[in-house]
Amino acid sequence: MFTSFIITYLFLATSLPLPAPLAIDIGLQAKERLKGLVKVDGSSTVYPITEAVGEEFQKKYSGVKVMVGISGTGGGFKKFGNGETDVSDASRPIKPTEVELCQKNGVEYIELPVAYDALTVVINPANNWASTMTVKELKMLWEPEAQGKITRWSQIRQGWPNEEIHLFGAGVDSGTYDYFTEAIVGKEHSSRGDFTASEDDNVLVQGVTTDRLALGFFGLAYYEENKDKLKAVAIDDEKAENGNGPIPPGRETVDNNTYQPLARPIFIYVNKKSAERLEVQKFVEFYMTQGATLASEVGYIPLPANAYKLAWDRFSRRVTGSVFGGKGSQVGVSIETLLSKDK
Repeated sequence: MFTSFIITYLFLATSLPLPAPLAIDIGLQAKERLKGLVKVDGSSTVYPITEAVGEEFQKKYSGVKVMVGISGTGGGFKKFGNGETDVSDASRPIKPTEVELCQKNGVEYIELPVAYDALTVVINPANNWASTMTVKELKMLWEPEAQGKITRWSQIRQGWPNEEIHLFGAGVDSGTYDYFTEAIVGKEHSSRGDFTASEDDNVLVQGVTTDRLALGFFGLAYYEENKDKLKAVAIDDEKAENGNGPIPPGRETVDNNTYQPLARPIFIYVNKKSAERLEVQKFVEFYMTQGATLASEVGYIPLPANAYKLAWDRFSRRVTGSVFGGKGSQVGVSIETLLSKDK
């Protein structure tokens, strides 16, 4: 189950017994005296959650300014690794070049999952033929070899119209792009190049909503916000253990582990040095205590309640590094397997 996956992740990552009920005491000053700036940048997928957390946090602590930018997961990690930001939003785990940059600049990081996402393939509502697709069909469409060759809907499945396909997808600095290519093509950062790419998911939404022949992909929240103008494609990975037939994205299908291979955890990374500042500590505390509610409000799938407690414990003990080994997107590999490889 995807839920047990994240609980195991947080439990094993700390190498600690299950903690007592959350107890937070980090020397809180009076609200009106807490001041400072928290700089966040990174994933457009995680942005809606962090933006919501930041807005609510500033209502409680009016002396703190939370700045949230969107540079994509890769762009965010560049700023984070250079020490320019306190927190990096990421829709995939950190990868080798980003680990190297952090090491070069002495940046230690604390990895915290904050929610689940169901990466969503979307079409225009006027498209009445492609309501379901298999992973093999998506690979046929998006792999590098498809460029200039697979250009019409009829080439994907017999009976589909002999009309052009217009593709929209996450920009190449996006963790969503990395994860999608790993899950669908089989190799991170590998795809055809002749598609409309953007780090701004709203640009992709606009592209698909105005084009009957379009197909795109982005995080679940952007679909949920525009579901009256978009149609989600149900995905069939043709594996019996993940359910029978095409599976739509959503909370239930992520929780029961049937929406595969496009269900994924999403993260924030906290600079360990920044974590010594009270305003950053309180921001992360607020994220771990209010993130579940706010993630749900903006269209994502919250972690189990106990997972946020475990995440806070991980942060409060300043456990650094990534249990993914700094290797970037990984699909269909259990945390137990990853940890055993690190031994």
